[in-house]
Amino acid sequence: MAIGRVFFCLVMMSAVWMCVRPSSADRPPVPKPVGRMVKLEGHSLHVNCSGHGSPTVVVENGFDEYSFDWILVQSKVARFARICTYDRPGYAWSQPGPKPRTFAQINLELRDALAQLGENGPFVLVGHSFGGPVVRNFALTYPKLVAGIVFVDAASEEQRYTMQKKAILLRDGATGKAILAPREKMSVTDQPKPRPAVTPESRVDEPFDRLPANIQKLHLWADAQTNMIDAEQDERTWSPEYFKRWYETPQAGSLGSTPLLVLMRAEGGYDNDLDVPADQLETERKLAHAHLAALSTRGKLQVVHSGHNMQVEVPDLVAQAIHEVIAMTLRRTN
Repeated sequence: MAIGRVFFCLVMMSAVWMCVRPSSADRPPVPKPVGRMVKLEGHSLHVNCSGHGSPTVVVENGFDEYSFDWILVQSKVARFARICTYDRPGYAWSQPGPKPRTFAQINLELRDALAQLGENGPFVLVGHSFGGPVVRNFALTYPKLVAGIVFVDAASEEQRYTMQKKAILLRDGATGKAILAPREKMSVTDQPKPRPAVTPESRVDEPFDRLPANIQKLHLWADAQTNMIDAEQDERTWSPEYFKRWYETPQAGSLGSTPLLVLMRAEGGYDNDLDVPADQLETERKLAHAHLAALSTRGKLQVVHSGHNMQVEVPDLVAQAIHEVIAMTLRRTN
């Protein structure tokens, strides 16, 4: 298994994204947004909400993922709850947002977009991969807006990524720089740097080929948008600062008694071709997820027989986990 693909994929981005510039005639037209465009101060976010009920479920994606990648889960959850998926600034239809792209910045934009839509909290937050620490920070920043949390194979301060046959801790990328206060207003320097256009791939990678054909086309289109490259690079730069801080400060119980369900893959799939033995990596992985469950006094850990992209591979199970957390929140309030 390529650990880096799960979360941080820290390879030379210029090498990954150097593609032949297609002619304007070859570029696919921008598809119509499936949700609504929400105007913030200087940029807009794409948010797609469906279903009815309270509390509303809000999904935070991982890297290289989009709101519509959750269609299999969203269609199921919408039968028993209100659910909103969205695209972070720079992803799919969402316009680039202010920098730096810290967790705090992402949280502010999401909070304000939901408020403009009239989506009232507290919310059940669902965070996949990189989205896990993002919603974790949201819960720490806006605790009154959070009713429950589902972590879907979420990243944490104890996770590693691979580079040149080395397994490197995510937190090791921290430099100790100050995390600036978030803001809605865009500045001239916030605009992405011009990049060569990306040639769309001809087909999606597994397991996204399990999505409906029209969604696969949206995924290919979104993958070719260069604004996402800029956004992801900035997100990767700032994430380790949070991981380092969390690692250095006791985190057990930091989310109080918030209902929390942690979905963890049964197997990490490590090979003995890295500088850290596979057995050690697997032990660390399981311990990291157990520590995520310990963030709340009502945290639970559930082992799932699936790959990393559970929202596509086992959507029924993910929807069931969301339903369980909603039930926990209702028992909490009654």
